[in-house]
Amino acid sequence: MTRGVVVSNRVMALWRSQIGKKIVMAVTGIVLIGFVIAHMIGNLKLFEGANEINAYSRFLREVGQPELSYGRLLWLVRIVLLVCVALHIIAALQLTRMSWAARPDGYTVKRELETTFAGRMMRWGGVVLAAFIIFHLFHMTGGLVGFEPGQFRHLAVYQNVLAAFAVWPVAIFYIVAMGALCLHLTHGIWSMLQTLGWSTARNEAMLKIVSNVIGIAVFLGFSSVPVAVLAGWLH
Repeated sequence: MTRGVVVSNRVMALWRSQIGKKIVMAVTGIVLIGFVIAHMIGNLKLFEGANEINAYSRFLREVGQPELSYGRLLWLVRIVLLVCVALHIIAALQLTRMSWAARPDGYTVKRELETTFAGRMMRWGGVVLAAFIIFHLFHMTGGLVGFEPGQFRHLAVYQNVLAAFAVWPVAIFYIVAMGALCLHLTHGIWSMLQTLGWSTARNEAMLKIVSNVIGIAVFLGFSSVPVAVLAGWLH
C-alpha cells in the first residue's frame, strides 16, 4: 500500500513539472498523430467510390467481433483519443501558464521558442482545432448539425460527405482547420522529437524536413476531399 502511494506521488510530481507535462504532450501527440494519418488514409477511400468508403465504415464497427459487440472497439478507440486530446490541451495550457509565471515583470525580450510562423500560431491553431473537433463530432460523426432533416444517413459516409461539403462555408471551415492542423503538426512533431531526445545536431535538419512533409501531406490529404466536392470531382 505504501509503495502504491509512493508511485502515485512520483507520478503526480512528474505531472506537476514542466518536463512531465512535455512528456505527456509528446506521448499523447504520438497517439494523435498516428490517428490523424490513419484517418486521412481512410478518408482518401472516398476517391475509390461509395462502395469502398461505406464498406470501410462498416469494417471499423465490426472489428473485434465476436469477442466485442458491434462498434465497441471503435468506441474504445474514441474514448482513448478524447482522453489524449484532453491531456494534450491541459498540459499545453498549464505549460503556457508556467512559462508566463516564470517571466520577470516588464518582460520585453522576443520569445525565442516561437521564432517560426508555425510556432507563433500554435496557440491560436490549437483553439481552431479544438473548435473543429467539437464541430466535427456533432457534424460528420453524429449528423446533429449541418444537415437537412433526414439528410444524414448512418454508415452512408460517401453520401454524407457530398451533402456536407456541398455547403461551401462548411467546406472552407474544414480546409482552414486543416491548415491549422498542418502548422500544428510541423511545429508539434519537431517539439515532440526534441522532448523525447531524438533530435541531435546531425539529424536536426532531416527531422525538420520530416515534420514539414508530414504536416503538408496531412493538409493536402484531408483538404483534397472538400476541394473535390466543391469542384464537382466527387458526385
